[in-house]
Amino acid sequence: MQDNVQDRERRDVRPSETAVLRLTDFGAEPDSGRDALPAMRRAIEAASKLQGPVRVECEPGRYDFYREHASNVLYRVTNTASEEENPDPTKAVGILLQGLKEFTLDGRGALFAFHGKLTMLAIDGCDGVEIRNVKFDYEWPTVAEMTVVRVGSDYMDVRPHPSSRYEIADGKLYWIGPGWRFREGPMQAYDPETNRTWRIENAVERAEHAEEIGPSLVRLRFGFAPEPTVGLVLQARDGIRDQVGAFILQSRNVTFADVGLHFMHGLGVVGQFSENLVFDAVTIAPRPETGRTVAGFADGIHLSGCRGHVRISGCRFEGLHDDGVNVHGTYLRVMERIGPRRLRVRFMHPQTYGFDAFFPGDELEFVRSATLEACGTGTVERAERLSPREILLTLREDLPEGAGEGDAVENVTWTPAVEICGNTFARIPTRGILATTRRRTVIENNRFEGLIMSAILVSGEAASWYESGRVTELIVRGNRFADCGGAEFPPVLIAPEIEEPDEAHPVHGGIAIEDNVFELRGGPATGATSVRSLRFRNNVIRLPGSEAARIRKPEDDARLTACPDAIVDDNRYAEMEDPQTR
Repeated sequence: MQDNVQDRERRDVRPSETAVLRLTDFGAEPDSGRDALPAMRRAIEAASKLQGPVRVECEPGRYDFYREHASNVLYRVTNTASEEENPDPTKAVGILLQGLKEFTLDGRGALFAFHGKLTMLAIDGCDGVEIRNVKFDYEWPTVAEMTVVRVGSDYMDVRPHPSSRYEIADGKLYWIGPGWRFREGPMQAYDPETNRTWRIENAVERAEHAEEIGPSLVRLRFGFAPEPTVGLVLQARDGIRDQVGAFILQSRNVTFADVGLHFMHGLGVVGQFSENLVFDAVTIAPRPETGRTVAGFADGIHLSGCRGHVRISGCRFEGLHDDGVNVHGTYLRVMERIGPRRLRVRFMHPQTYGFDAFFPGDELEFVRSATLEACGTGTVERAERLSPREILLTLREDLPEGAGEGDAVENVTWTPAVEICGNTFARIPTRGILATTRRRTVIENNRFEGLIMSAILVSGEAASWYESGRVTELIVRGNRFADCGGAEFPPVLIAPEIEEPDEAHPVHGGIAIEDNVFELRGGPATGATSVRSLRFRNNVIRLPGSEAARIRKPEDDARLTACPDAIVDDNRYAEMEDPQTR
């Protein structure tokens, strides 16, 4: 009897070779509209049983994934939702990879279309996973879009995008989708003429009455003159981050290459306590053929408590509702010293709690919450979760003499070196990059276009979001900042949240901002507070018209507070190019 082809292939593969499994062999039917999730699960299960590298390949085409067959897994994810906002943190996961080694999912250009609110992909406890050549999108995105087509003295006519379904009940407009319905929440306006996006008040929520006046044409009536103008695209979401786009948990050596993430519900790609992450040629932007303007419900890539090396290169971040990239750790507050080596610590921000934040052998640093001044170190012997909010830590040595209740503690073992190079950031209402890690960080040869707030923010604080930590080496080099921020939010902003900056005890250090191009229409190029060894040199600053010829002082370019040894020199000035000739 002839052997089963698949069984024969498995026997013939040596551990050093890559076994290839085809998704269609497990029942997937591209371009059929049928649920490919059961086939994907069978293919992943078969891959988990093989020795050595294995690759699951797709035939080109579209594959649909439905929530009905998703895996329900309890994941508590940083910076997402509080207990009140989302009492059940269980995630509906489409493609679930658990405990895999040397595994590649190669879409070969396929489109994965997801139906219903889903965490599209989870990589949990894996080593050596690569996701490549595939596009992820939602059939019915959870950010609704509508274009303003007419504005009157007390009304506004809007045309919802075909992918934004709606209903009108009791004179109110509601956005609807599979398993969800909302009308309140954050809203943004996108101007196609300037390619800029900013946050506004929710026009749907403020409308006194809604009525359909034609096919896919809705009139919103107000008791006042509405502010949005004709041509703007208004984007609305409910604001509850109950899922994420993709979740990487306690995994290492994970790569995304040539991947399109064209819509993500919730916090985007989240890496949590993972090591060595690569994002190469990842596009976080709407697919052009959809005519949509939104790619993400919140951040693009959000990495918390990771370590090793993070590389984000050749990527595009366009059409998000929050920051492009955010890399940080988490401060927990010291609630009680219990004996010489034990202490009780607590997650403080409502949207961050419940996950393992410490492991035996991890190195800790204690800081004063008000100043972020270091006040001792320690090494974890044992970490016991007392509740989703509190952890009991036992150290290998006595607690630092000065550290006590009200201070904060950071896990400094889980802090990465970061390289963010050759990317584009546009149509973002907040920041392009947030980076607070004590290891070497290079932000180089990126382009930031029309961001409303700072293109790059270095913060660190133990009073609001509790996002750690301090920066010791940051290089911002060869970037172009095109009309980003303004007087309040300079394109590059170093702003730790502390009560009283002290020149004798700077929070951050070793920051070089060199060889960049700044196109400014108001305000300085950079602002910095509490930084030692700051260098702002050899930058080109382009200004409008006669402003370029005005004699500028160093403080015009760099607004500094408590930066005792800063160097600001050798910067050059030029007239800003006419946008029509760029």
